[in-house]
Amino acid sequence: MGDEGINNRIEQLVTEEHALYERSGEGGLSSDEHRRLESLQVGLDQCWDLLRQRRALREASKNPEGASVRDPEVVERYEQ
Repeated sequence: MGDEGINNRIEQLVTEEHALYERSGEGGLSSDEHRRLESLQVGLDQCWDLLRQRRALREASKNPEGASVRDPEVVERYEQ
């Protein structure tokens, strides 16, 4: 997946995340919705990480296609 595809996926995930946040303010979320929200957050972290990897490879004059999606355990342990 190229940068444009990753950015499109990020936009989709953010849209769904915002919809769930709006619902949470209107009376709360079901347990399924809470799990989906957590899943969206992990997916976003993975997408941003993949985009950063691709940019770093490009800056190092390497093929950005060498970037890969990392496991949730890896991206969720990054310090902000």
